[in-house]
Amino acid sequence: MARKLPQGPLSASCPTRLLLDQIANKWAVLVLMAVRDEPVRFNELKRTVEGISQKVLGQTLQQLERNGLVERQVWSLKPIAVAYAITPHGRGLAEIVEQLRAWAVQTLGRTQSAQARFDARQARPPSVRVHRA
Repeated sequence: MARKLPQGPLSASCPTRLLLDQIANKWAVLVLMAVRDEPVRFNELKRTVEGISQKVLGQTLQQLERNGLVERQVWSLKPIAVAYAITPHGRGLAEIVEQLRAWAVQTLGRTQSAQARFDARQARPPSVRVHRA
């Protein structure tokens, strides 16, 4: 019997996959949450989102802007300043991300227990199983 081709985001040609790939990127989610409450300037974002490089921050902001999740604002100060603000579209995503964060906090103990069990199994020498046909 022929296997059905994947549909939706499981298909490489699905347009939603590019957006899902981007928001599955840890930096995109962290940057989005950093601009959630107010516009933030580039250097402040770099300090706020620990561990992100200048290059990756720039690329991440471009992708978020391209997908309509943040907007680049040019402030007419002397010197000119640029800040990034969340859009209404981005705010909808930020609400979902906040629910995911709350779930992660709520289930942290279970996650850590599962990790410890897995790590303990990996530390033991593998048992040999013989499968007979």
